[in-house]
Amino acid sequence: MDILESLRWRYATKKFDNKRILSQEKINTITEAFNLTATSYGLQPLKLVVIKDKALQKELTAHSWNQQQVANASHLLVFCIEKNVGEQYINEYFNNVKTTRNTPDEILDPFKQQLVSSFKNKSPEEIYNWATKQAYLAMGNILTICAIEEIDSCPMEGFIPEKYDEILCLNDYGLASVLVLPVGYRAKDDMFSEFKKVRRSIDDTIITI
Repeated sequence: MDILESLRWRYATKKFDNKRILSQEKINTITEAFNLTATSYGLQPLKLVVIKDKALQKELTAHSWNQQQVANASHLLVFCIEKNVGEQYINEYFNNVKTTRNTPDEILDPFKQQLVSSFKNKSPEEIYNWATKQAYLAMGNILTICAIEEIDSCPMEGFIPEKYDEILCLNDYGLASVLVLPVGYRAKDDMFSEFKKVRRSIDDTIITI
C-alpha cells in the first residue's frame, strides 16, 4: 500500500486477535521509529515501555476503564515522559551531541547555556506539559509507522496514569506515563474495521494562502 492507502486502512482498533503476536522484527521497527521521532530541541524527554506480559496487560486493563484492547493486543506500548529535565539532563544531551558529531565545546556551549537557563525558569508543570507534547509527537509518528507496516493500533488517553506508574514502578526510573497504545492485529469480527472513515473535507481542513 502507498502511504495514503495505509492511512485510510488504519483505524482505532477496538478488538484485537489475541492469538496473533507481532514478530520481533515488527517491534524493532516500532522502537527504532520511536527513537527517531522529532522532539523539541532534540532532547527526547521520552521513554517507551513495551509490554508483552499477558498477565501484566490484564492487570493494567482494570486501570484502563476495562478497555479490552489493553489485554488482547499483541503488545502494549506505554509512552512515558522524563520527570527530571534539568541541567544534568541537558548536559548529558550535549555530551551525546559532542561524542556523536565531534562538535567543539565553543560551538555547543552557547546553546547549552541558553537551554539550561530556559529550563531553570520553567515550573515543573510547564516542563511536564512540554514533555507531554513530545509524547504526542511520538505517538503520531508510531501510528503512521504502524499503518505502513499493517500493524493495528488504538491510541488511548483513557487510563489512570497513577496506577500505571505504580504497577510499572515508573517512579523508580524518574518517569510518568502519559499515553497508551495497544498494537497487534485486528480481530476478524471487529465491526469497526468495516466502518467508513469519517473526516471533514479537505476544503474544510486546509487553508492555502
